[in-house]
Amino acid sequence: MMVSEATTPELSVVVPVKNEAKNLAPLIDEICTSLKGLKLEFEIIYVDDGSTDETPTLLADIMVVQPELRAIRHRECRGQSAAIATGVAAARANLIATLDGDGQNDPSDIPSLLARYREASARNSAALMVTGHRTMRKDVWLRRSSSRIANGIRGAMLKDDTPDTGCGLKIFPREAFMAMPQFNHMHRFLPALMLRGGGLIESVQVNHRPRQHGASKYGVWNRLWVGLTDLFGVMWLARRPIRADATPLEPAPK
Repeated sequence: MMVSEATTPELSVVVPVKNEAKNLAPLIDEICTSLKGLKLEFEIIYVDDGSTDETPTLLADIMVVQPELRAIRHRECRGQSAAIATGVAAARANLIATLDGDGQNDPSDIPSLLARYREASARNSAALMVTGHRTMRKDVWLRRSSSRIANGIRGAMLKDDTPDTGCGLKIFPREAFMAMPQFNHMHRFLPALMLRGGGLIESVQVNHRPRQHGASKYGVWNRLWVGLTDLFGVMWLARRPIRADATPLEPAPK
């Protein structure tokens, strides 16, 4: 459903991209198709993380024909976590959905994540993150292996209740994300950071598709070894949450 500037959408879909020119139009069409069937007001926010291809030009062209689309550009590459943070900060909805911009996440899974979010939120008042679980990965063996190792190490050390934290498909409240400590590579640890803030995690099995265009920006090195430094940092943060149960005081009776 189209959102006017004066209307607050119910859902903001944040998509970080870098040099994904050939994947833009097909994925944006799929996102719109999957959400228009839900009859909710939504916006799509693409964050171009310093692309050197035709990505910014094509986004400007697509915005002419897709009124749901907004686009933001980083002048230089700042990384996926920075792109997600930029998109969430700019979002007008209270609820955020994220997915990767390479087309491997299937936008038709967003409704099932949204349904689980609504169902679980009705049972519990705590902030909730629903994350995708790619049970049938369509990546090359090396990438699947590096992710499996990284997920195993992370899960054992952080105990974040998430079998596939690397899946870009997630739904969470904007307010909860904005309260998280923000740092480079934080997107790999969003479930652990949600738990640190007193939130809950739910996982939903989702589809995964082969990449049709372009090349992956991530490999074994930055998925595992670089992430180890961040892992110890997140462990440090997880042990030092600042949370307290608080209730307002009433004036004493006269």
